Amino acid sequence: MSKPSRASSSRKFAAYPRLNPLGIGRDISAADLIDQVMLAYNGGRLREGCRLFAEKMLADQGTIGMSLTGALTPAGLGKSCLIPLMKAGFVDWIVSTGANLYHDLHYGLDMQLYAGSPFLNDVDLHRDGVIRIYDVLFDYNVLLDTDAFVREVIRGPEFQRTMGTDEFHYLLGKYVAARGRQLGLKDSSVLAVAYEQGIPIFTSSPGDSSIGMNIAAMALRDSQLLLDVNRDVNQTAGIVYHAKSSGSTSSVLIFGGGSPKNFMLQTEPQIQEVMGIQEKGHDYFLQFTDARPDTGGLSGATPSEAVSWGKVDPNNLPDCVVCYTDSTLSLPLLTAYALSRVKARKPKRLYDQRDAILERVRAQYLKTGTVTKVLTSRKLAKRASSVGTRKKG
Repeated sequence: MSKPSRASSSRKFAAYPRLNPLGIGRDISAADLIDQVMLAYNGGRLREGCRLFAEKMLADQGTIGMSLTGALTPAGLGKSCLIPLMKAGFVDWIVSTGANLYHDLHYGLDMQLYAGSPFLNDVDLHRDGVIRIYDVLFDYNVLLDTDAFVREVIRGPEFQRTMGTDEFHYLLGKYVAARGRQLGLKDSSVLAVAYEQGIPIFTSSPGDSSIGMNIAAMALRDSQLLLDVNRDVNQTAGIVYHAKSSGSTSSVLIFGGGSPKNFMLQTEPQIQEVMGIQEKGHDYFLQFTDARPDTGGLSGATPSEAVSWGKVDPNNLPDCVVCYTDSTLSLPLLTAYALSRVKARKPKRLYDQRDAILERVRAQYLKTGTVTKVLTSRKLAKRASSVGTRKKG
């Protein structure tokens, strides 16, 4: 049996780059480390994800939605990663747990958090009035002072009405930004920077956080503030429809999973299944998670499964990446890579367009609904006529 020639061997692997990594030196950048060293396994998926984000998701002013779960802001990832991405124009809208936004307020109000240990005695911590989030520590008074700030802000007249969570966070961010200026802070709060950049932030479960708890408590004091989840569902669908109908791409950047992941992805079924508007799904999907798909949880559901729901465009499935790693590792690396490889983009300021965006999808829904009604009436009339004919026969 003859040995295969070197030429035929090269043809077999023509579609695959050679594994020939760089020797790591003292001064290698994070972006070069990703490109030249992370070549296989989840390092390879991280590299794929970073390149997908930099080369396709951000290309041609594509619209980027980012979802956040897990205690990212207490660990300082709001200041270190999210704010730089937002200021570079690399994030256009956000769905977050309320907890991430609540703990973001600690930084926006210049409160002190500390690097501790996950192996401390929690009974002793409770006795001493110390709160622990894994290895992040802070004083119990941080919670009380943050709660007091939220209650004082939402007591204002502009909050005494029904509004979407994006509007609520925008108004709250305005006050956090003002307090930051008083304290001499700069770029310390995700909420404040979102207000300044016009980036809408939604919470998929607004009652499930200390912010929601304070809103609920103030309702007992006759506060008129109500969060409009119906507007949130339609507003987020409107953002995606606005992007796709304008000839742009819609991408989802998911850290963790949970309710924010679903809330971001359900925009496409809302457009297609519920509103009856013809669409194909999100163009690009990038998720960093430690959740497995075989347990049936949404956090581990793959982009190929999302295709079956219409959430992801099947034609772009090869450009969907899941990297199984902790967000505290992936988020700093992705941020460093994107800032190194892509020029800053002009912010879309989608918040400023919120009413027009909602009206656009509303008009299309009403138009599509009218057509659907007519077609359904014709089908029913035809079926009734057919039944009557058969009876006569």
